[in-house]
Formats: sequence, C-alpha cells, structure tokens
Amino acid sequence: MMDTWRLLPFDVRSAAWNMAVDEAILQARIAEKVPNTLRLYRWSPSAVSLGRNETVNERVYLQAAKQFGVDMVRRCSGGGTVYHDCDGEVTYSVVANTSALGRLDDVASVYFKIYAAVADALRLLGVSADFNNGDAKNCPNLTVGGKKISGSSQALSRGYVLQHGTLLRSVNLDRMFQLLKIDHLSSTQATAIGQQKITSITTELKHTISSDTIANALKQGFKAILKIQLQENPLTPFEEVIAEKLYKEKYSTKEWTLNGKLV
Repeated sequence: MMDTWRLLPFDVRSAAWNMAVDEAILQARIAEKVPNTLRLYRWSPSAVSLGRNETVNERVYLQAAKQFGVDMVRRCSGGGTVYHDCDGEVTYSVVANTSALGRLDDVASVYFKIYAAVADALRLLGVSADFNNGDAKNCPNLTVGGKKISGSSQALSRGYVLQHGTLLRSVNLDRMFQLLKIDHLSSTQATAIGQQKITSITTELKHTISSDTIANALKQGFKAILKIQLQENPLTPFEEVIAEKLYKEKYSTKEWTLNGKLV
C-alpha cells in the first residue's frame, strides 16, 4: 500500500515566511503531529537566502540588494548563498523521516532520492537532467549538459530531514551576480562564468513554461519516484503557531539574518 504524504498548496510568500514555514513543518514532523510533507512555493519579493553558517558581507552585495528591493534571509539549512527570483524559479521543500528517503548514515542517498523525483519532473517537461554529487564547497545538485539547473540544502534533526531546493524556470545571471559575491571575481566575471555553469528550463526548451506547469510536474515526479500518494491539505494550527513565532522572533530579525544568532 502506498504511503500518503501531505501536499501544501502552491504558494507565493516572503522570504522570512517561507523559511519560517519550512522549519515549522520540520518541528511538527519531529513531534509526529503531521505526515511527511511536500511543499511547493515561490518568493515575493525576490530574495537572497544564506546558508546557516554563511557570512553576509562575504556573500552578498548588500547595497545592491537594497537597491533592487531584494529580501535577505538566513536558512536553518546549510549550503551556500542563493538568489531566488520571484518569477524565475519554483522552490520545493521535503520534510520527512529519513527512512522514507534513504539511509540516515548516508546523506547523499537522501539527496539522490529527492533529486530523482525532481529529475523525473524535468523529464516530463522535456529536459534530461543528471545527478551531480557536488564537492566540498557545493551540495549535490542536478545538471543538464554539465550546467546546474537545480540545487538544494538540508537540515537534519532526530532522524528527520528538511530538504529545500530550487528548480530554475529562467535565470537572470546579471541580476544574480550583482547580488551574490563570488570569491575573487567581479560581478562581470562571475556572470561570464555563470553562463557556462548554470542553465534553466526556459533555456533548455527554448520557450517559456509556467510556474504552475512546473509545480504540477514536480508533484508527478515525487509521486512516481517515491511511490507515494499526495493529499493536499493546509498547515495545521500547530504549525501556524510555530511559523508565526519563528517569523517574528527568528527569520525577520537582523540578529539571525546577519549573524546567525538569536537574542
């Protein structure tokens, strides 16, 4: 008999709220208040998210973020700094017991299983992607012809995993590297290198595709690869309370965003 996971309605919210919700789901799952959950969402306004241990001044052009009206938030997960374009990506988050995805002692196996679902979604859209193991500086990701199309990061706690990741619908490399600092490279140099290392669904298909179409493909990919049913339900009141608290006391605060600490 297939497991049934919860599917949260496809949503567009602020950076701080998106990260508060992802962590609230993880806390609720650890407490066994909710089932394994797939969430699909977008960011408005566009945002930069920092990995748990990243240093803001080393990774973000703060003046550019202010100039472009781009939000900034620090994730509870590891990984690098990411630009989330309001129109250019669909983000997924998976919150589940690791035994449903891979082995607790093998983080790569969890990445591989989730990426297999994302790759199947891309296949449905007409794009063939490959799993890339990553390296010391980069989490595992999905590539097309050697160019990254999907990246993600994880938070692990008590046998449960939160993995959230991006799937690039389109990509504005100029804007991305006006915001993200790359070691020893100017924005122009980083953009030129990015053209050789990053791609998107629109680039690969040579035509645009809607975010809703991508979200629907992701649902199908997760159902097929994880062999699960999806039942759409909203956040529970338990999660809403946790998310509101995290939003106000953590993800909206300068202390957390800039320093990774809470007062």
